[in-house]
Formats: sequence, C-alpha cells, structure tokens
Amino acid sequence: MVLDSGRDAVKTIDVPYVAHLARLTLDDKEIRDFQGQLDQIVAYVKIIQQVDVSGVEPMAHAVQIRNVFRKDEERKGLDRDVVLANAPVHDGEQFLVPKIV
Repeated sequence: MVLDSGRDAVKTIDVPYVAHLARLTLDDKEIRDFQGQLDQIVAYVKIIQQVDVSGVEPMAHAVQIRNVFRKDEERKGLDRDVVLANAPVHDGEQFLVPKIV
C-alpha cells in the first residue's frame, strides 16, 4: 500500500501484501483481477468524497431504528409433564443429558 500525506492518501493497494496479511494464496491472475477491482473501488470512494455533506446530520443507520418493548408481564408457560413427555430421559422434573466434561 502506498501512502501519501495529501488528500489522495491511498494511491494503490498492494494486493500481494494484503493477501499475505489475510493468509490468502493468490495466483497472478487473481492478483491482477483483485488489483483492478480494488483500483475501481478506490476511484469510486474518491468520487464520493467530493460530495458536499456539510448539511447532513451524522447517523448510525440509513433508516430510523427504534426498539419496540412489551410490558414485562408474567405469562403461563408450558406444562412440565407435556414437555418432559418429549424427553428421551428425564427424572420427572428436568431433562437428563450425558455428562460432556
């Protein structure tokens, strides 16, 4: 990766170096393909950076996110006998499973 202190900080991305960091093995054709794709992405980002966003409020999501909560009220659960009837092994109160540790 070539860095520059000017506005165009990244001039080109060193694909073999990035692939090495990611523990990827790329052949020459893949390196050429990825280099072209990454160059297009960097060029597009440079175009996007020219957009005036001074009047746009920063946001975390593109659409408004809001939580919908329900009241924390007690509700009737499942009948224990019905649930335990589906268990291959139980002791009348809980499921019994093999020890794993």
